[in-house]
Amino acid sequence: MCVSGSEAGSVVKRDVQAEMSVSITAATQDMVEKVKALEVTSTAQTYMEDSKAKIQPLVEKVQAEATKLQEQVKPFIANIEDQIKPLTDNFNAQVKPLTAMMEKFFQKVMDQTKALLPPQ
Repeated sequence: MCVSGSEAGSVVKRDVQAEMSVSITAATQDMVEKVKALEVTSTAQTYMEDSKAKIQPLVEKVQAEATKLQEQVKPFIANIEDQIKPLTDNFNAQVKPLTAMMEKFFQKVMDQTKALLPPQ
């Protein structure tokens, strides 16, 4: 089979056109995928911004209510602290001699135990 010059040129031209067509198709598909990805990203970002805009007033309201509640509770906490302080002071005054006595007792036990040990 013999291919003439014009036929060979025609075959090469068709191959080049086919390769270009495949390259253009691949590039077009790649661009379409990138555009879709950008659209998804943009949609997600818009959704997040809209959600934040809707939630922000609620967050601010909750913070304001929490601050008000904290201010309302402060006097009650101060009152409880005032009532408990004398009790804890009294408890500490009663426990202090007991702890001192226990420290002396344990020191005496340690000294006696050391006296029982054989000399080294």
